[in-house]
Amino acid sequence: MELVDDCPASITKRKRKSEEEDNCIFSGFSMDELNEDLLERVLSRLPTSTFFRITSVCKRWKSVAASASFKLACSHIPSRDPWFFMVDPHLSQLVVFDSAERNWKKLNHPPLLQENSNCNSMPVAASGGLICFRKLSGNFIICNPVTGSCSELPSLDPEIQSLCLHAIVMTTSSNCHPHPYKLVLVFGEFPKLSLKVYDSSIGCWEKDISLDRKVDDSMEFESNDDNAVYFLSSSGNVVATNMQRSPSKQYSSVITNKDGEEVVYFLSSTGTIVACNLTCKRFSEYPRLLPVFFEYSIDVVECRGKMLVVLLSEFFESASLRVWWYDEDNRCWHQIAAMPPSMSHEWYGKKVDINCVGTGDQIFICLNSAELFSYVICDLEANEWVELPRCSINGEAIEFMSALSFEPRIEALV
Repeated sequence: MELVDDCPASITKRKRKSEEEDNCIFSGFSMDELNEDLLERVLSRLPTSTFFRITSVCKRWKSVAASASFKLACSHIPSRDPWFFMVDPHLSQLVVFDSAERNWKKLNHPPLLQENSNCNSMPVAASGGLICFRKLSGNFIICNPVTGSCSELPSLDPEIQSLCLHAIVMTTSSNCHPHPYKLVLVFGEFPKLSLKVYDSSIGCWEKDISLDRKVDDSMEFESNDDNAVYFLSSSGNVVATNMQRSPSKQYSSVITNKDGEEVVYFLSSTGTIVACNLTCKRFSEYPRLLPVFFEYSIDVVECRGKMLVVLLSEFFESASLRVWWYDEDNRCWHQIAAMPPSMSHEWYGKKVDINCVGTGDQIFICLNSAELFSYVICDLEANEWVELPRCSINGEAIEFMSALSFEPRIEALV
């Protein structure tokens, strides 16, 4: 990218003079002259990746990194550039993609997760600076992947663990420190769905909450047009043999908060989007995007407080990956972004599985097939699609099935 300076010469000279004066002022300034409070506030604004290095700068900085007041200063930073926690089929190593530095990082394996490695602990949800792992036994472990601290939640009742689990989602409150979190489970058999919530502020699971089904006849209709590419229908079953193969995305779900109402969205086994309103204690199904018996891969993400659907399908002898938003007022789907055909065409006929996660205006997409794998970031605001370089460890490219987005925060408590 070329920078063009269209300022008048006089302004440019004044700017250079001002910069020279500033350099003179700061050339005689030392960080050692800052008091402890100011030093902590300055260091707290550094990218999280630098926190691993400040301990080796000097004894003073090492003591700052370990102090409780420094973690409190870090908690006052409104947001940090996200890291994407990558999930490989064997979970043999913890790898993240740092969106700030645009590179891959390998993290140390937390001791508690190492102890449970034989239990096939799988990352299933994330929020704030925390990631939730689900053990084969059904218990949950909350982990801060940056610090390696972990905590296992109390076990659920055996009756609940025997029920069909549809969604797992985390939400974190940033209004106070330490940031409390909630883990929300949606379980049951349609149309009898229930919620189970763990609240870290009280340290226990709350009572079950039953959800009523909301039926809107205007959203449900049938169509016999088998030649249609996109139409709305909520009848029948979907044959989608390549939909959500990744175990970490088996309970793919997101949560939004609009006008004080929290809504959890997840994919049903038939490929429809289910919306569970936690505030009103009811759920509903959205109209389908694709016809019945149409094979595709789909995932739900949250960006800027909205639920979006990422869908990869094939038609006209090519593959198409598109992002959709549901208009509640007009009760219809709107396409808001599409991968350039030059990028999506190579996935035609490959039986691709997509697993996505949203953060801000970005969507991180993992595309996997028996032949190819790729990682793409979509910037919705700029309408840019960028394929990331592959992660290589010991000279071998690692294939990841999915990713979870979290903020790297050393102050996040489990």
